[in-house]
Amino acid sequence: MSEPLSVCIAGATGWTGPALVRGVLDAPDLSLRSAVSRSAAGRDLGEALGGDAIGVPVFGSVTEALDGIDVLVDYTSATAVKANVMAAIDAGVGVVIGSSGLTADDFAEIDAAARERSVGVVASGNFSLTAAMCQAGALLAARHLPQWEVIDYASATKPDVPSGTARELAERLEEIRRPELGHPIEDLHGPQEARGATVAGTQIHSVRLPSFVVSTEVVFGLPDERLTIRHDAGGTPEPYVAGTLIAVRGVPALVGLTRGLDTLLLESG
Repeated sequence: MSEPLSVCIAGATGWTGPALVRGVLDAPDLSLRSAVSRSAAGRDLGEALGGDAIGVPVFGSVTEALDGIDVLVDYTSATAVKANVMAAIDAGVGVVIGSSGLTADDFAEIDAAARERSVGVVASGNFSLTAAMCQAGALLAARHLPQWEVIDYASATKPDVPSGTARELAERLEEIRRPELGHPIEDLHGPQEARGATVAGTQIHSVRLPSFVVSTEVVFGLPDERLTIRHDAGGTPEPYVAGTLIAVRGVPALVGLTRGLDTLLLESG
């Protein structure tokens, strides 16, 4: 039996972190070696999460936490994720990116760096298995339906727009083609902002209201008919654990960037 993969979780005390910690600890083929949390640096992770000590040290930065690590899982923030990912790649450590806020240019830079170091990176705007199936369905539909728009719902306090899930969907759809527009945005009568933001050729409308966590809806239209594909996230991080662990197990065999959990699932099965 091979040695368990050694894992570091950045953002271990955040919203998704504790559920991921439990998932890794319960997996016989994974070993949680370190964690990153500025607010809990210097403590044992178990104690930082309100329980007993588990022998996992918490560091204040990713750079400090990578010794002996095979895979970094990043669930931090839009302001921290890129530096964390580049530090891991530079150290020859595979990365699973669950944080949002990275742009297409950021991903291109990450892919180039990962290929240069011969390490793998898996990034997904949403590691939920049902969200992955939603994206896979949208990519299939885009091969046959020429017009679509995306509606991105999230909580009133979410600072980044659009969500990572919606941005990734738009950028992945662009790989199929760009949607046709019924009327050019620049020739509209009235504020152009009413038509949403153009991301990778797709119009995205970001709604920020209480009661939403993250919901992503892509609407395809043909004359006299519509197709709506929508994913709704609940109020807990549990749906993201299984997909993240699939990516953790898969990333050591990869080189360069793989975008979308659906890509990883379809390629592996």
